[in-house]
Amino acid sequence: MKDFIAPAQVPLRPASQVMRLSRLGSMFATRLSFLRILTRRLSSHGTPPKCGLWEIDADGYGRAVYTLDFHGHTYSLVALSQPLAPENRSDRVIATAWDAAFVLYDGVPDTDELDRICAAAPLQEAGRYTERDLVLSRANKSVRLWTHVVEALRKGDQPDAEMINDIGYLMRTTAVYGNGKFGISDRARFASRPGLEVSFMVEMLTVWLIRNFTHDLVEHVGGAAIAPRLKRHLGIGNATGLGMAPFLVTHPILLNNWMMVRETALARVRAIRSVSKTEAGTLKELAARAQDHLDQWNVPDPQHQARIDALRTDFAAFRQNITQDTLSGDTPLDALWVKAADQTPELQELLLSLMLEPFGDLIDGLADCMTDPFGGQGRPFTSTATLSTFIKAQFSWALHPDYAAPQDCAKFWYVSEEKLEPRLGSRHEEPGADRESPLDIARRVAALAKDLPEKSEPMDAFLLRHPQHLMAVERLQIAQDHPYSEIQDNLIGGGCLPIDMLRAKLSLFGATKFDPKSDLWTRITLAQGAPLASDLGDPMAQDWWCPVLS
Repeated sequence: MKDFIAPAQVPLRPASQVMRLSRLGSMFATRLSFLRILTRRLSSHGTPPKCGLWEIDADGYGRAVYTLDFHGHTYSLVALSQPLAPENRSDRVIATAWDAAFVLYDGVPDTDELDRICAAAPLQEAGRYTERDLVLSRANKSVRLWTHVVEALRKGDQPDAEMINDIGYLMRTTAVYGNGKFGISDRARFASRPGLEVSFMVEMLTVWLIRNFTHDLVEHVGGAAIAPRLKRHLGIGNATGLGMAPFLVTHPILLNNWMMVRETALARVRAIRSVSKTEAGTLKELAARAQDHLDQWNVPDPQHQARIDALRTDFAAFRQNITQDTLSGDTPLDALWVKAADQTPELQELLLSLMLEPFGDLIDGLADCMTDPFGGQGRPFTSTATLSTFIKAQFSWALHPDYAAPQDCAKFWYVSEEKLEPRLGSRHEEPGADRESPLDIARRVAALAKDLPEKSEPMDAFLLRHPQHLMAVERLQIAQDHPYSEIQDNLIGGGCLPIDMLRAKLSLFGATKFDPKSDLWTRITLAQGAPLASDLGDPMAQDWWCPVLS
């Protein structure tokens, strides 16, 4: 066996730069986003899904089952479409009815299992599930686009391309539940299976299969096929709120590993000594595609549209640096990155995504590091002195706010009693702060630092006197070896925008076309431009970064 030689790389960006909310809220999907990883693996080790059951009436209501083989295992999507009165259609988590419900099943369900799933899935959280049920999901139609596509197909026409681009999906999910929620299978049961080792692979597989079902369903109701170029641009929408944000705080090692992979990929690409004319041409073409993608990205909110408009202008000017000539020197990608040092975080993060795209052979293997197989504990501190030194060196950002000031403790996180979902309250205007969730990491670290003795002592003695600081100590222990494990901002401050946390995680999933509806929730598009079932195995199945409808 040959010794492994690690690829060259420049130093990683410091966590103090990367892990700020303003930058996390500027992230874009990359080829190391979970959905991109999945489609590459599907294309290499999967079979196109086959529809083994289609009991759908002319109006599009009924049930269907899609089955595919992936890395030697068989999985089935059970899909149910049902009538839904307009007044019951809601993207909110408190909804109790949806246009469609789905279960990703381990294997192929027999008649009894199918009947069980079809009885439980429309109930969602209120249903009863087994370990064979891997993912639970539901979705609502984009009524305006759905109606338009059906009417166009029935007339023998193709749907309007501009409308498809503006909306981007026929249905949007309001939840994609995995990992044991509501009695479905724990991730530990299948995490070692080939193809599913990386985080969120079963959830992304479910999303991709749901997209396939929505295409088939609208063509069934419309009585004709959608042109492939339009169909590829029909992804799956998603409405995501606060429920997703705390995950980044409660899974510090996972967060570190996801960000570490992303930063390592950038560091490897920046260290490339030279790029070929073909690679330079690819980068130039991708930059043009990114510009077109930005031009086709529009949202109703004026504030966020202004942000997109500014990025369009900034990137159009910066693209002049991406030419055959500028990419012909020594370490040209590092030079390109340095030129972006005075640009906005959003342009820098778009450039990061662009620079990674042509170099899959160098960075795709990093996907194997995007999990936390051990649920690791941090490395203990030997004394309060070593702990104090670490806080001053790496957590000074947590010591600056005055947590007694109203603005610096303006918010509190809690879990709603009704739906068991995370929420964000206003500390000085709403009741409930006495049930606050422990997401105030910065405040806890500051309180710990304040109580550390001037004279060093063993940690166990200190914690016996101050057990309230155990959580803060554990987070600091983790951070010693996981530099990207903490969001380096005050998550209870008045300036905290949860939408930044949502964008970070959704970009890691592979989301595009962020459409914020407030600081608390957003709509996005998943799998827009992704390969269709018939595309698996084709080289284009790997080339759908920054999708553009031409």
